[in-house]
Amino acid sequence: MKPERLPIPPLPDVMLEPLVRATLLEDLGRAGDLTTDTIVPADQRARMTIRARQDGVIAGLDLARLAFTLLDPRIAMRIELPDGGAASPGAVVATLEGPARGLLTGERTALNFLCHLSGIASVTNGIVRAVRPHKARIVCTRKTTPGLRAIEKYAVRTGGGSNHRFGLDDAVLIKDNHIAVAGGIRPALERAKAGAGHLVKIELEVDTLEQLDEALRLGVDAVLLDNMSPGTLARAVAMVGGRAITEASGRITPDTAPAIAASGVDLISVGWITHSAPVLDLGLDFEAG
Repeated sequence: MKPERLPIPPLPDVMLEPLVRATLLEDLGRAGDLTTDTIVPADQRARMTIRARQDGVIAGLDLARLAFTLLDPRIAMRIELPDGGAASPGAVVATLEGPARGLLTGERTALNFLCHLSGIASVTNGIVRAVRPHKARIVCTRKTTPGLRAIEKYAVRTGGGSNHRFGLDDAVLIKDNHIAVAGGIRPALERAKAGAGHLVKIELEVDTLEQLDEALRLGVDAVLLDNMSPGTLARAVAMVGGRAITEASGRITPDTAPAIAASGVDLISVGWITHSAPVLDLGLDFEAG
């Protein structure tokens, strides 16, 4: 049985604000919002609603909020469906009220973040649901959009997944090219153990059961079982016998994930949930009256 998950804490504004500010500056360019500033009076107010246009899981509302309030702190945003909430077509996610110029100028930046992160949360949740009731956790990888890693990994957590490394300094992960350059599994592991601190975990990627046997004899904290069939994965899990964390990877989809989870692995890593997740369709609509 999987342990009970605590609520996902939001990322603090101090982490999000520089990213949102840079994105707004990219959009505003050298002259600001020419369209809105020439059409909309400075004192005009408006009320707008963010609605879902398809089923999915919401993530990224704090970034959307900042996209508006950095432009005009008088804009008020009321969340109706929080991050992690399940949306259906037509569902109201949030309502906004305040100066119309700020609402119109911030619209695209807010929706870019919200649609992208909600898309990641949604596909993650789909795979998480596909592997129930097995113990395997779905984890993302470092295959993230440059500059967006922290928020994309937050979206994975919001969708019910877990995170692998945040960067190269989190842990030692010895992959096939490391093994080739080092001259084999033994020298790679021996050098890693000699150089890593006592709190640093060491994971080794293996492609065959023979490599796995060597890794287990030498001792390792985790093994990355790359592109193995469900049957081979089950044999690998039996060989490990609880001596290391087992992680499956390699072109995993919602259709293939259940059989992989049934092999008994602890983790299933999926790169495409961050780098290729389709956006969740959300829209910002003007409310008349």
